[in-house]
Amino acid sequence: MDFVFQRTYRGRLKAALLDWAGTTMDYGCFAPAVVFMEVYKRQGVEISIDEARAPMGAHKRVHIRQISQDENVARRWQAAHGRAPEEKDVEEMFRDFIPRQLACLADYADLIPGTLETVAAMRRAGLKIGSTTGYTAEMMAVLTAEAARRGYVPDSTVCATQVPAGRPHPYMCLQNAINLETYPMEAMVKIGDTLPDIEEGLNAGMWTIGLAKTGNELGLTGEQIQALAPDLLRSRLAKAYRRMQQTGAHYVVDGIGDVPPLLDDINARLARGERP
Repeated sequence: MDFVFQRTYRGRLKAALLDWAGTTMDYGCFAPAVVFMEVYKRQGVEISIDEARAPMGAHKRVHIRQISQDENVARRWQAAHGRAPEEKDVEEMFRDFIPRQLACLADYADLIPGTLETVAAMRRAGLKIGSTTGYTAEMMAVLTAEAARRGYVPDSTVCATQVPAGRPHPYMCLQNAINLETYPMEAMVKIGDTLPDIEEGLNAGMWTIGLAKTGNELGLTGEQIQALAPDLLRSRLAKAYRRMQQTGAHYVVDGIGDVPPLLDDINARLARGERP
């Protein structure tokens, strides 16, 4: 046989999966970063906010472990403890992290400008709204309640603790697809502010949109961004765009408010038979 049949999805997008901190709430993604710094400080090891942010998007236990594997952090740990950091240290810091993170989550729960408008546009387009997060289910109970008070209620939320492994593995996206009763995966788009967000969506076979300005890549509040010299802001933003594009994001924009026009473009690409 010279030709074989190949199925091609040519329908429209059915669902969007959104990250939380840095994407829909907590402009600059500060809530986890400040607590990571605190739990390391309580172990006698100072880490910078950039070191605290580097693994952002991962399961929080994995995040703590990855910080400990940073060459500079490991050297400081060796100086403070006379040995390299071990898994028991990671577990101890994760246990310390949980109540400290729970205590401050509500302080960082304001929605990022454009969130409600974008979600409303998605609803009008018939999209279901899911979400993925590196936070635990206990932490998400706080955040989903805070989000609901501000008018944001996704249809599904999946935590890294509820699947075999968090980002960059695709399992949270796949569980969302089950929860939302939605397929195929190319009919879904993953939106987030970290490189693992992009990798997660790609590994799940989804379209991906990176948010470069409002989240972890820039790591600044709106006020800090406004105070930044224009040339420095352009340089830092260009770096964030480049990192996300090199990770494989199909699109990169400043923030969630810039997403709606991209959905139309994805629908046009799907209609032409393109796949992520």
